[in-house]
Amino acid sequence: MYKRSCGKIIKTTEDMSLVLVRIKLSWRNVNYNGSMFGGSLFSATDPIYMIQFIELLGHDYVVWDKSAKIQFKKPARETVYAEFVVTPSELDEVKQKVEANGSYTFDKEVLITSKDKSVVYAIAEKEIYVATKEYYKNRKSNQR
Repeated sequence: MYKRSCGKIIKTTEDMSLVLVRIKLSWRNVNYNGSMFGGSLFSATDPIYMIQFIELLGHDYVVWDKSAKIQFKKPARETVYAEFVVTPSELDEVKQKVEANGSYTFDKEVLITSKDKSVVYAIAEKEIYVATKEYYKNRKSNQR
């Protein structure tokens, strides 16, 4: 499914703390106005943060995207890039909040830019939910 977004992961660090995505402008994602289809920009950013947090936190946690939005700043008429970064301090904060409360929901933004980052075409924002597996399992049991 991800391939249809026209996004391609072109770089990752071994620990997945950085993921770089490239979205080429092509006949597959050009819109009526000759710029990149917004849905292509949005879908190319969709799964990345969730996957990063799953890999970085480990499989003792449940991670879901809760919501997403995108703000278009300028029509993209060239190949664009999105750099997804999760810092050690962000990861520590998520772990601390989850351990204290069972779950934690937070927002994370990614800029969709030109290669040199001088032009911002869009800002995608993800609302991410993280919980311990135990908390998530108990929450689901109580909803029945």
